[in-house]
Formats: sequence, structure tokens, C-alpha cells
Amino acid sequence: MAQSNTKIVCVTGGSGFIGSWLVRLLLDRGYTVNATVKDLKDEKETKHLEALEGAESRLRLFQIDLLDYDSIVSAVAGVTGVFHVASPCTVDKVHDPENELLAPAIKGTINVLTAAKELGVKRVVVTSSVSAIVPSPSWPSDVPKSEDCWTDEEFCKQKELWYPLSKTLAEKAAWDFSKEKGLDIVVVNPGTVMGPILPPTINASMQMIRLLIQGCTDEYENFFMGPVHVKDVALAHILVYENTSATGRHMCVESICHYGDFAAKVAELYPKYNIPRLPKDTQPGLMRSNKGGKKLMDLGLQFIPMEQIIRDSVETLKAKGYLS
Repeated sequence: MAQSNTKIVCVTGGSGFIGSWLVRLLLDRGYTVNATVKDLKDEKETKHLEALEGAESRLRLFQIDLLDYDSIVSAVAGVTGVFHVASPCTVDKVHDPENELLAPAIKGTINVLTAAKELGVKRVVVTSSVSAIVPSPSWPSDVPKSEDCWTDEEFCKQKELWYPLSKTLAEKAAWDFSKEKGLDIVVVNPGTVMGPILPPTINASMQMIRLLIQGCTDEYENFFMGPVHVKDVALAHILVYENTSATGRHMCVESICHYGDFAAKVAELYPKYNIPRLPKDTQPGLMRSNKGGKKLMDLGLQFIPMEQIIRDSVETLKAKGYLS
């Protein structure tokens, strides 16, 4: 456990869905946090962070551009650890993959790691995604996906799956950097992150459950359904940061399931909504498993069950006015 004010860390993307929860839990543990945002003048990025307990004395906000190395340096100076969460995330149509997703993800990661290395940071936790694990069509269909599995880059290019490609290339760039420069990095690969929303805006995976409840029947082909509570994702980051024995990638999912399984559970818990039934298997060849997050379980993380993830997600969407 961190002693008050002895540990100073930086969280990039501190105003986002995962970043906000991570900042909150770090402040709860007595850390001093340098959190980065895109625009210090935008209250949608800053106000909810400034309202967190401990923020007044131990939270400092920095405006950075991932493609501008110098802007990153001031946020990383003087910290012992960095959590690199910032990366563009979208499920919408991408018009300019290079500038919208690939460059900020890959070059941004290299810039953050370079600053960390130059400034003597001890350990960096990189937020990757299960999107760097699937889609992987050549993975054996009788073996559950694990940290050994990597997304098929050529498949992503053919199918124009730019987000999984961006996460895969950014994570590989991080591992290459670690090997070449000797920087201690560890990676968390969250699944479909849901739960209570701290920022005033809605993220991609919460938009997905919202659309489901509104009757949208998108099948999400080539999509990996690994539901996970946002609080567990934040906890996983802290666990792998504080445990020096934690190495490599860490799949962060409550379970590996199919989108249809998830939709059926939402329908069971919220019968008053007209939740579509998805009889067709939308992820052929995806082996279900409740041991997807085993590496994190071995570090002591007890995942919040799917039922609670769904309840917390629906209730926060109602409270924030996203659902009637």
C-alpha cells in the first residue's frame, strides 16, 4: 500500500471512463496523481476529476497532446510510475484510420514511454485491450483465448477493423520499446468495460449496452465479449503496478462469453426493456471460459460478476439520463 505522498504517478487519459476510475482509486490509496487531459478549459474533462476525494491536495491536471512529446514531459517529470491509458477508442465508422486511430495510439505510446525512460520512471502500466487478442481467426477453436493470443493484423486490414489494429500495433510497439530500451512495462488487456460512469460523457462499450436496451440488434461480428467492471479494470492496473512479480500481458475479463449470452442476461435482469434475442452465434469459434482473467485472479483480483456489471451499467445510464 502506498504511503501518503511518497508515491507520485502519472495517468494519461485521466478524464476518460477507465482513467477517471483509476485516478479515483489511486487518490483513495494516498497517491499523488498527475492526470492528463486534452483540454484544461473543457469542464467535461476536468470537473468530475476535481470533485474526487483527495483531489484538492493530491491531483494535478496537465494538458497534453499524445503526438507532442514536449507536452508529455511536464506531466511525467518527477513521477515514479506511469499509467498510459490515453488512446483513441471508437466503434463508429473511421474515415481516416491513420490520423484518427493509428498515429495517436502508436506514436502516442512511444512518446509516453520515451518520456518515462528519459525521466527515470520505474514502471509503466500500458492499457491495451482484448482487441489486441482478437480477432484471431487462426487460433485453435477448442482453446480459450489467452494472453498468448494476438490479433491478426492482416485480417484487421482486410476487414477494416482499425481499432483492434491500433491497439495491437501500439502494444507491440510498447513491447519492442521495453526490450530495446530496458524500460519496465506491464500490460493490462481489458475486455468490454462497463459500470458506473464518472465523466459526463458516455464511452464506446457503455454505448453498446445502451443501444442493446434500446432494441438495436447489431451482431458485433469478430467481436470479443469479455465483460468487466470498470472498477476491476482500475484495480487491475494498480495490482500490476504494485506487484513487481507481475509481468507480461494480463487479460482483464470477468469471463469470456458471447454477445448473445450477454444480451440474454440483460433481458433476464431487465424484462421490461425490449431486449433483442440473438439466436445466431455472433462469435463462432470463441470458446467460453470463466478463467480468462486467471493471471489477475492469481494476483488477488476477485472479479465483480456479470449480473452486477449489468445492474451497475443500467442504473448509471438511467441516473445520467441516457435511458428512460
